[in-house]
Amino acid sequence: MTAPVILIIAAVALCVVMACAFLAQRMTGNSGWADTFWSFGVGAIGILSILFSNDMVSSSRKWLVIILLALWSLRLGGHILLRTLNSEDDPRYARLRREWGSAANSRMFFFLQSQAFAGILLVISVYIAAARPDIDLEFPDYLGLVVMLIALAGEAIADWQLKRFSRNPANRGKICDTGLWRWSRHPNYFFEWLGWVSYVLIAADFDGDYVHGWLTLAAPVLMYILLRHTSGVPPLEEHMLATRGQAFRDYQQRTSIFFPMPPQK
Repeated sequence: MTAPVILIIAAVALCVVMACAFLAQRMTGNSGWADTFWSFGVGAIGILSILFSNDMVSSSRKWLVIILLALWSLRLGGHILLRTLNSEDDPRYARLRREWGSAANSRMFFFLQSQAFAGILLVISVYIAAARPDIDLEFPDYLGLVVMLIALAGEAIADWQLKRFSRNPANRGKICDTGLWRWSRHPNYFFEWLGWVSYVLIAADFDGDYVHGWLTLAAPVLMYILLRHTSGVPPLEEHMLATRGQAFRDYQQRTSIFFPMPPQK
């Protein structure tokens, strides 16, 4: 199939996935299902879009992108799934429902559909990276692979460190400021953002023969806006201030908000 047909089908499919996510969170009362459906949905639809495309010139690059996307989707989706099954409602979504009041259900539906729109932009980016016309893998491809592996490892380590900290009864009510969390208040979000930079590198063609490969910049730009300024950092910071108070304010003073940096004294 051609790219326009595939991407239209992918967009419709993502809207259906997030409609199912809306139903799941309504029936269970746990909004964590929204992120679970999104993570697995973007990964599966992105992979199927590449597999059914007639635009893939390099088989090696096609499978490189498919493998990276599958690793990202399975790791993130699996992590969120386990968290959803073993926890109460996500505090970010709970806050939105309180703010929306009687209009919470309708606004949540359209909010999740906006996540489908974000997902299709990510699918388009990975599709463009996989379709780069150079047959052989080159240095940018391998650099993109390294960046994604660092991102996956970093996010997994950050999630593990936070989980281990939270499970210790002695840390109840305290701030996790050890390991990666000593260098960034949101290292998991930073590494999630970094993973999308890898597709920019894979799509890069410095000879100028694949100019629209630079459209993949949309993925890390979009994820930075979402994670740093919209649905990621701001509601979590607000929740932590409400539940941890001065301890979290002190943490804010000494620790970088997003990009890992040495803590200030």
